[in-house]
Amino acid sequence: MYSRLVKEPENKSFFLFGPRGTGKTTWVKQAFPDAVYIDLLESRLYNDLLADPQRLENLIPNNFNNWIIIDEVQKIPELLNEVHRLIEKYKYKFILTGSSARKLRRKGPNLLAGRALYYSMHPLTAIELGKDFNLNHSLIFGNLPSVYVESNPKDYLESYIKAYLVEEILQESLTRNLSSFSRFLEAASFSQGSVLNISEVARECAVERKVVESYFTILEDLLLADRIPIFSKRAKRRLLAHPKFYFFDVGIYRTLRPMGPLDAPEEVEGISYESLFFQELKAVNDYYGFGYKIYYWRTISNLEVDFVLYGNRGLKAFEIKRRSRIPSSEFRGLKAFLKDYPTAKAYFIYGGERQMSEDAIDIIPMEYALKNLPNIL
Repeated sequence: MYSRLVKEPENKSFFLFGPRGTGKTTWVKQAFPDAVYIDLLESRLYNDLLADPQRLENLIPNNFNNWIIIDEVQKIPELLNEVHRLIEKYKYKFILTGSSARKLRRKGPNLLAGRALYYSMHPLTAIELGKDFNLNHSLIFGNLPSVYVESNPKDYLESYIKAYLVEEILQESLTRNLSSFSRFLEAASFSQGSVLNISEVARECAVERKVVESYFTILEDLLLADRIPIFSKRAKRRLLAHPKFYFFDVGIYRTLRPMGPLDAPEEVEGISYESLFFQELKAVNDYYGFGYKIYYWRTISNLEVDFVLYGNRGLKAFEIKRRSRIPSSEFRGLKAFLKDYPTAKAYFIYGGERQMSEDAIDIIPMEYALKNLPNIL
């Protein structure tokens, strides 16, 4: 069992959102062993509360002053009204976990109107894994907790994707055409770490563009993927307008991404390197409450910076490359960015072993960067 970086509030109800398999249930049971635990994946309980959400009060002992956990709360959005009432009437403290905010937002955009905080659970980080962190293992299988306990991580990842298709996509009627969504997932994997061209993805999977756009929204709603926007504040150059796309975990990306005889392994490896850094960047930013917004930067002349972080802690730029030897041409994007934003802090994360510098750019080995990311940010 790994110690997670997410920190619970002392006396405030909170939502804990994260994709299935990131360890939300395990963490809440471990962190709150005396809580009342209500699992909406339990069929009989689910049916009872779906029929009458007010039955929730009957599941809580009289004069109870501990935490109440509702797991997978998005399955019955109407429960939020009852949670709201019980918070007001009895000052109960709720932990509401979920793998999607899609249905909850439909019922009310404020989600308890400030009466609950919001936290996220991500795949494991290098910091949480500690001595068990292995960069090559993470690049191949990702960092979902189960890939560290399953005897065959590849089989687990394949079943994870199938389970998501059946449980989340089909059962919640997010799409009626499962085969087209499956084709879309494979086509979307070729967009990993790239500027997103929805029309091109639509052509590849033979699905209408509007439908593909809705599919990307489904992935985001289920917390399975992110689209990161271009950094354009006080821009001095002409920039691209489209976002970049990432699945939330490297292992999921590599399981979805087919490899044929014409595919270059080094291309997939490079994208995996960048993807792993992104998922760790997201997690550390959330867990430590740094409050950065994450962007990328790319001009129409193809000068690019993989990730730009902007917030109260300043402006930081990161370029990620798997190679261990760095030709001078690899610094062009960061140097151009620093010319436009001279107060920024720039980092080049690479596959070598030495910390170095190139003008104002700090060059840091990937493994060191991941283990020390809070100090870098």
